[in-house]
Amino acid sequence: MRKLVYYISLSLDGFIAGPEDEVDFFNGSADYMQHMIAVYADLLPRQAREHLGLAEAPLTRFDTVVMGRRSYDPALQLGITSPYPHLRQVVFSRSLANTDAQVLVTDADPVATLRQLKKDDSRFDIYLAGGGRLAAALLPEIDELIIKRYPVVVGSGVPAFDREFAPAHFAMVDNVVFESGNSITSFKPLVQDAPAGTSPGEDT
Repeated sequence: MRKLVYYISLSLDGFIAGPEDEVDFFNGSADYMQHMIAVYADLLPRQAREHLGLAEAPLTRFDTVVMGRRSYDPALQLGITSPYPHLRQVVFSRSLANTDAQVLVTDADPVATLRQLKKDDSRFDIYLAGGGRLAAALLPEIDELIIKRYPVVVGSGVPAFDREFAPAHFAMVDNVVFESGNSITSFKPLVQDAPAGTSPGEDT
């Protein structure tokens, strides 16, 4: 069965974005960016893939992306309704209507939806792009957590998991550190029965 992978950028104080969904404080070195392109090219949005000459590059690990409305919003604000056309795209929202035939917008239960997606006949994994409320709801379904840690403290913003206090333990399986102080660390869950947290709505 394929895995759900939560792949996120994270500040030193645990935020994936600022209070207004800012992400421009996440900066990386050349070697860091080269590593991400080499290993995680599937997860680059369309504009980045086109800019890097990867628009037609074959998929290597992921073929599906799931996200909440707030994670989808930055693309919509730029007039982009299909930010990952090379992937199957699922957006969880109670307020949005379907805006593109390539994107499924749904208010269905995220846990049930992910369990069904995992059963699909595919050798590729599923990318959880955010946000914090959706990640909290899907925590029991996360099979791998990949954190792109940036050496910056932002003070407040969107947490990686927006849920009530309920520790869920992970074990580190890999860690790569770059000259800039950036790092990419992979974790696997030690338990799979953590509370699901807040159900995602229009602000996930």
